[in-house]
Amino acid sequence: MSASSSERAVPYYCPFCASEDLWPAGEKHGEWECRSCTRAFGLRFVGLVARS
Repeated sequence: MSASSSERAVPYYCPFCASEDLWPAGEKHGEWECRSCTRAFGLRFVGLVARS
């Protein structure tokens, strides 16, 4: 993931069908579409987990 918040983080596989045919979708950061299964989905960074 890039340090710059203006760049998109790129998923490698569709979470539904595992295809690599992904394209940015929508106006919001983190929205993607899979052209293989025709689903759209969003990704977001939640935060860091504290180590125990």
